[in-house]
Amino acid sequence: MEALIIHAPGDLRVEEVPTPGTLPHQLKVRVRCGGICGSDLHYYQHGGFGTVRIQQPMILGHEVSGVIEAVGSGVTGFTVGERVAVSPSHPCGQCRYCQQGLQNHCLDMRYFGSAMRMPHVQGAFRQELVVDATQAHRLAASVSDAVGALAEPLSVALHAVRRAGPLVGQNVLVTGCGPIGALLVVAARRAGATHITVTDVANAPLRSAEKVGADEALNVADDPAALARHEADKGHFDVLFEASGNERALAGAFAALRPRGVIVQVGLGGNMTLPINTIVAKEFDLRGAFRFHEEFATAVTLLNKGLADVKPLISATLPYRDAGRAFALAADRSQAMKVVLDFS
Repeated sequence: MEALIIHAPGDLRVEEVPTPGTLPHQLKVRVRCGGICGSDLHYYQHGGFGTVRIQQPMILGHEVSGVIEAVGSGVTGFTVGERVAVSPSHPCGQCRYCQQGLQNHCLDMRYFGSAMRMPHVQGAFRQELVVDATQAHRLAASVSDAVGALAEPLSVALHAVRRAGPLVGQNVLVTGCGPIGALLVVAARRAGATHITVTDVANAPLRSAEKVGADEALNVADDPAALARHEADKGHFDVLFEASGNERALAGAFAALRPRGVIVQVGLGGNMTLPINTIVAKEFDLRGAFRFHEEFATAVTLLNKGLADVKPLISATLPYRDAGRAFALAADRSQAMKVVLDFS
């Protein structure tokens, strides 16, 4: 089969690789669609992110959907021909964090397309993928393959919303309107947020966030004081989801966040310097949100029932053999939100 393999920054090749055999507890999935994630872009453009760097050739990708081609002898409940979204997360189930229900912090996590461990965990941008049966979740006939591939980033947003606590009746601010920021709008609305404001430094992602339900979209590059009207009486917003990974975006929102507001940091941007005095004086709760686990099943259920509309975020679908053009488009925030690769 063919796969998309990153060798070095800018060096992404379509190469032939063997398909592993299917063990009794596994499924073989014919991949149909895969979404290009921000981490895929970081590997492609910079060879990694933070301290994580590609040290050996690695198949990219972790947002995929497809159709079951083979069912392991020990698997029940799945049949050949069923369409599934595939969770890229495969925790060990044995370590103390898995045993505590914190599978996203597994000590022996295997996550598709990750250079965080050696040897690297090969990714899902390939024609055929062998997965544990627990990683497969059926897609309804009404859900397209491209939409099914977005179950993974929707899961990230759902986990972040869970970390925030109850959102019913809350005023929410989302800083950074990439795919995760826009999906935070979807997830926060499903959780009961009554007003959602989004900020970004570009107009195109702001328009995308509006398409999926944002009530107010502010370009803080054009108007650095855009949040000022929300700063009266010690702040307006109950919850801040910071999705840009930018220090200025995080600290710049503090004046608009009410005392005892909740900050959920979702974006990864390296080390930050924060005004601790403000965090103390306004008694903010600062929480991290990393990946997901059980939220993947919830994401697929929401998609299957039509309770989460992510289709407006899909900017283009391109053949995987045209990966160079697809990655260039995905990196252009003025033209694209989510670019999907077609493996069918």
